[in-house]
Amino acid sequence: MPVIAGTGANSTIEAISLTNCARQVGADACLLVTPYYNKPTQEGIYRHYMEIADATELPVIIYNVPSRTGTNITSETTLRLAKDAKNIIAVKEASGDMDQCMYILNNKPEDFLVISGDDALTLPFISIGMDGVISVIANAFPADFSEMVRLALAGNTEESKKIHYNLLEMIDLIFQDGSPGGIKAILSMMDICKNELRLPLVPVGDKTLGELKKAVKDYDLTPTVLS
Repeated sequence: MPVIAGTGANSTIEAISLTNCARQVGADACLLVTPYYNKPTQEGIYRHYMEIADATELPVIIYNVPSRTGTNITSETTLRLAKDAKNIIAVKEASGDMDQCMYILNNKPEDFLVISGDDALTLPFISIGMDGVISVIANAFPADFSEMVRLALAGNTEESKKIHYNLLEMIDLIFQDGSPGGIKAILSMMDICKNELRLPLVPVGDKTLGELKKAVKDYDLTPTVLS
């Protein structure tokens, strides 16, 4: 099974070191989040990714999530990187900006992948040309969410919509008290892991936990939408 290692950092040298370590232990690709906190310019972001791409043979996936990093990678910078580095193969787009995503999709190199970084928007994003998703909710419901993506990619919108709306409440709830608190709460209900997080993250509050328990129970009672 292919393994994509998260090797991002807000120091280019550190990100290169983490990426090299990932390659040494056998990772198949790396996912690199936009440098956070120090808010580089678009030129700084471009040089950051180019330095890493030049320093590794691994395929590189850009991860744009401005709600967490404080800096957006513009569509122009993404396209520049896609065209200038052969091993920058994809972007995980979690900006939530439909216009930005459409601009990338309409102008990207043919073999450059655009991947959703937002579970709730995955279905509409696939409808405008995205190639898939790197998901959170799929940790708990891999078969159903993967089937939704397969159906959507095949153009079967009606069937994929059934799964999308069946999971949508839980997708919203797992981010209510921050991630990964929500998904770990569900996984602990399934006896897959303990409901423990490292500070400064803490488990979800009682209100959200109760809502998650009800949503999981109701989901278990929902007739399967899969054939």
